[in-house]
Amino acid sequence: MAETTEAPAGNGLPKGFRGAELGWPELHRIPHPPHRLPLLGDVIGASRRTPVQDSLRYARQLGPIFRRRAFGKEFVFVWGAELAADLADESRFAKHVGLGVANLRPVAGDGLFTAYNHEPNWQLAHDVLAPGFSREAMAGYHPMMLAVAERLTAHWDRAQAAGRSVDVPGDMTKLTLETIARTGFGHDFGSFERPRLHPFVTAMVGTLTYAQRLNTVPAPLAPWLLRGASRRNRTDIDHLNRTVDEVVRARRGARGEGDLLDRMLETTHPETGERLSAENVRRQVITFLVAGHETTSGALSFALHYLARHPDVAARARAEVDRVWGDAAAPGYEQVAKLRYVRRVLDESLRLWPTAPAFSREARADTVLAGTHPMRRGAWALVLTPMLHRDPEVWGPDAERFDPDRFDVGAVRSRPPHTFKPFGTGARACIGRQFALHEATLVLGLLLRRYELRPDPGYRLRVTERLTLMPDGLRLWPTRRTGAPAFAAPVAEQAPSEPRCPVRGPGD
Repeated sequence: MAETTEAPAGNGLPKGFRGAELGWPELHRIPHPPHRLPLLGDVIGASRRTPVQDSLRYARQLGPIFRRRAFGKEFVFVWGAELAADLADESRFAKHVGLGVANLRPVAGDGLFTAYNHEPNWQLAHDVLAPGFSREAMAGYHPMMLAVAERLTAHWDRAQAAGRSVDVPGDMTKLTLETIARTGFGHDFGSFERPRLHPFVTAMVGTLTYAQRLNTVPAPLAPWLLRGASRRNRTDIDHLNRTVDEVVRARRGARGEGDLLDRMLETTHPETGERLSAENVRRQVITFLVAGHETTSGALSFALHYLARHPDVAARARAEVDRVWGDAAAPGYEQVAKLRYVRRVLDESLRLWPTAPAFSREARADTVLAGTHPMRRGAWALVLTPMLHRDPEVWGPDAERFDPDRFDVGAVRSRPPHTFKPFGTGARACIGRQFALHEATLVLGLLLRRYELRPDPGYRLRVTERLTLMPDGLRLWPTRRTGAPAFAAPVAEQAPSEPRCPVRGPGD
């Protein structure tokens, strides 16, 4: 595993950060936005709230590799398919913990997502937890996913009866948080019984937003410019830690449920016999609770937006659900994988708006990117995934158009590898990919079978950024379909009438 190069001490930046000017000997050959200002860099026309969407705009202007300068540091962005494929070569490149991700280390530490390559706990946790995402484990999670989905549909039924629209991102956040909490940790946040988001979610959004804000101010000035935000961030981190500590404390000494938390607490490494430390267990639980629901909720929200805006696609997907699932009250695990067109809808939504919008790669040794751009060991680039997914040389001149048939079998086989990367790449790609895809496909199938979805005709897609991407202000009107089979989760997995092991925040 490549050792992550580290920034010099005392520069105010997270450990692991180095500007591109230190690693790209011919940086001057890479284009940058016009109107660059001394000291401030490429800030004209940029927004602190939408750095990803700003970068998409620059990418269209500047081409498949470009750079941006902010507060004296250079950042190299890549989106061309040939360049991205070269960066995916595991023999020459490894994951780089980029600036935004490094800003999350105060809360997630050396968790799976935020660990540096040379930190031993990453491999230990990965090897211990990987069986928790096997096919057998996934089949065991399926009934709990159904139980949480039933709580969502009950909530939407009440909204329809009252003539109300539903807050799609908010409800998808509740759904995915409850799903990962119940399947992974045997915990119930009671999200659908609350009038507002659980304080854990509020604290999580706060930490993600703060991590992004750190990217937009000069590092030495952050302690002064973000003094109030820093205090709130410490409070948010304390809340996340207390919540997770209570979940773990409730489990220790109790009868195991064979879930991810049991694996963290009880499983030893098959070769070394090592266990995860108590601190690392906390970090992994936070990592899974945050990463395991934030990106999936965004993917579901974007998919529902496109389904509501494309009734022909929704009708085709709904017909597939009716045909494959029939009159069954609840689909079995194997039936979810048979929703091939629904999965294409999900993939096409992830193509246009991958909710984890970038990943970073660093050179293991001195090399030349795609035979053109020299890179020194440790030099890194940020792969801008939404633009990689819009490369017209791969996706055609209509790459901005929503079309799930881009993911039929023939189309997928005709494309070069490494052109669709919503879950990252290589050894450090998302460990929970199959979990997220099964959950999202299941939920889309259930909602399509139960409802017609009516959009607000005046709504235009807006994307909010907090390291991840999410539709902003998206509301839909669900209408129960006549003759749709009644949905019921398996009796053994019905949601409890009272939240199990609830964690209450101050003032709840």
